[in-house]
Amino acid sequence: MTKNRLDEKFFLVREDILPEAMKKTLDAKELLERGKADSVWEAVRQVDLSRSAFYKYRDTVFPFHTVVKESIITLFFYLEDRSGTLSQLLGLTASCHCNILTIHQTIPLQGRANVTLSLNVTDMSVPLDEMMSKLKRLEFVERVEILGSGA
Repeated sequence: MTKNRLDEKFFLVREDILPEAMKKTLDAKELLERGKADSVWEAVRQVDLSRSAFYKYRDTVFPFHTVVKESIITLFFYLEDRSGTLSQLLGLTASCHCNILTIHQTIPLQGRANVTLSLNVTDMSVPLDEMMSKLKRLEFVERVEILGSGA
């Protein structure tokens, strides 16, 4: 049985129970973020990890400090090009008490558009995973990803 991506949950776990591949993925991500590695290949080589393991875990494991202290997130959406979709998207984020900082939308091509939102989530009224689930349930949202977060 496959898990519905709409029902994703996040958990806080101690480092000592993480599999070695997850720990090394975090180390490789840090090398890339700090500019100590110029490519994924170089980062995984430095931490002795396979590229397949890195790609398996890179979007699913995050250091606790990045989740706790960050108050700005950037979301990337693949949307169907329909009248009113951006308005509904912005309305849902506002209803979660996120302050919209920036909006970038591409010109729709072949019935699809990409939208990038930067949000201040300091006063967000729901957990991030719950808001993401609500966004994914919008019928015109094909995909939504967290691109990054920052202070």
